[in-house]
Amino acid sequence: MAEQILILDFGSQYTQLIARRVRELNVYCEIHPFSKIPAITPDIKGVILSGSPCSVRDEGSPDIDLNQFGSLPVLGVCYGAQLIAQKAGGTVLPSQMREYGRAKLSMVNHHNELLKEISLDSQVWMSHADTIAVLPDQFEVIASTPSVKVAAFQKKGSPLYAIQFHPEVTHSLEGKNLLRNFVVTICGCAQEWTPDQFVDTTVEELKKKLGNDKVVMALSGGVDSTVAAILIHKAIGKNLYCIFVDNGLLRKDEFQSVLNSYQGMGLNIKGVDAKERFYADLKGLTDPEAKRKAIGKAFIDVFDEESKALTEVKWLGQGTIYPDIIESVSVKGPSVTIKSHHNVGGLPAKMKLKVVEPLSALFKDEVRLVGKTLGIDPAILGRHPFPGPGLGIRILGDITADKVRILQEVDSLFIGGLRKHNLYDKVWQAGAMLLPVQSVGVMGDERTYEKVVALRAVVSVDGMTADWAHLPHEFLSEVSSDIINKVKGVNRVVYDISSKPPATIEWE
Repeated sequence: MAEQILILDFGSQYTQLIARRVRELNVYCEIHPFSKIPAITPDIKGVILSGSPCSVRDEGSPDIDLNQFGSLPVLGVCYGAQLIAQKAGGTVLPSQMREYGRAKLSMVNHHNELLKEISLDSQVWMSHADTIAVLPDQFEVIASTPSVKVAAFQKKGSPLYAIQFHPEVTHSLEGKNLLRNFVVTICGCAQEWTPDQFVDTTVEELKKKLGNDKVVMALSGGVDSTVAAILIHKAIGKNLYCIFVDNGLLRKDEFQSVLNSYQGMGLNIKGVDAKERFYADLKGLTDPEAKRKAIGKAFIDVFDEESKALTEVKWLGQGTIYPDIIESVSVKGPSVTIKSHHNVGGLPAKMKLKVVEPLSALFKDEVRLVGKTLGIDPAILGRHPFPGPGLGIRILGDITADKVRILQEVDSLFIGGLRKHNLYDKVWQAGAMLLPVQSVGVMGDERTYEKVVALRAVVSVDGMTADWAHLPHEFLSEVSSDIINKVKGVNRVVYDISSKPPATIEWE
C-alpha cells in the first residue's frame, strides 16, 4: 500500500484543495469525513484537519479524539487549529471583526520545521469568524499577523501543528512550501506517487482482482471512461466488452467519430443506436431532474439489454473519479441533492455485477496525466467535459428531435469556432444552451419570431469553481453571426457571464 496523508473533512469548501496540493507533491492522500475516520494503518504518515463553516464554540460542532492518531504528525487548518487549541484547554472566542482575506505574517519562527522557507511578510489567506485568544501552556506561537497573534502554533516537543490560515488556496503565496514542509519533512513522505507508478500499480491490481473474468463497460467518449477502459484493457485485453450508446443527445457526428477512435485503440466495442427510445422516454418532460432520471433509466435499460447478450460477465467497469466519490459522501449525513450524479450509484444494483473503478482515487487533471502516460490521443485527453445526460440538460424545457438538431448545429459552430481561433484549449468547458423562449428578429425584410441560444464557456482547474471565459469580442461577434445565418430556427445569441459559484456550469 502506498504511503498516504489522511485528510479529515469538517465541511470546509477548501478540503478538496488541500488534497490537490498534497497530490501535487507526488504524495497520495485521502479525504474522509470526521465522523467516519478509517483505521490508522502503518501507511498513514500524517493527518490534516480541514477547516469548517462551524464554530468550535457551538453545541454539536464537529469533534474528534486526537489521541487516536498516537504519535503521528497532525496539522490543523483553521477550524482544525481551533479544535486542537480548545481540546487542549485553550480559549477560542469570536473575533472582534471577521478575519477574511489577505494578511501578512509579521512574525515567523524560521527555526520551526513547518515554517522553513516561509518569508517574513508572506501573504496568507484568512477565513474565520473565531480566534484563538489563549493557547494552553504546552503550546507555543510560531507565526503571527498584525491582527492575529496565534496565526500558527505547535505543541512543544510534539509533531502537532496548527495554522489559522489556509495554505491550500493560491492567495497564500507560500502555502505549498508549508504543506511540503509538513508532508515531506515532518511526515517523511517519499514523493513517489506519480502517473507512471499509478499505471503500473493499478494494472497489476486489476490483473489480480479480475483474473480471467469478463468486464462490461459503458463508454461516453469522455476522458474518464476512456482512461478507465484503457487501464482495464491493459490488464485483461479482450475480456473487456465496451458499449457506446447513442442516446440522441450527443454532439453533432460524435457517435461515429468516437466509435472510430475507440476501435483505433484496439478496444472491443459495440455501438448502439438508441436515439428513438430516448426521445420517446423524454417526450413531454420539462423538469431537469425528471429528464436526468428518464435519461438515466433509458440508459440503464439499453445497457442492461446489451449486457445480457454477453455471457458470464461478472464486473461492471466505471470511470468514477475521486470528486464523484467525495461529493457522494456527506460530512454530517445525507447532503442536499444539487443534481443526480450519473456515475455513483444506480447501475450496479440493477445489474447485480461487481464494480471496478480504476480511477476512483484520481482528480480530473490526474486522470489526464495518467492518460498521457498510457499514450492516449491528446485530442481525447483534451476534450472538454460533457454532461452524462448530454444535450438533454442543455435544452431547457421539453426535448424533441428538432430541438436536438438545432442545438447540435449551434454547438458545432461554437466548438468549431473555438478550435479555429485556438481558443478551445484555453477554456475548461464550453457549450450552447437552447432556451425555452422566442424573440422577435428581422431577417431580410421579414419579421421573425424564433429561438434564443446562450453560449457558455468557463475557465477552471477542476470544475469545482469556475469563472466565465473572457472570449474576444471579435470571436463572439463572428460566431454569433455564423449561428444566426446558418442555423434555421435561431435569431438571437447571448453569452453567459456567470461564475461558479453562485451559478453552476450547466444550466440544468
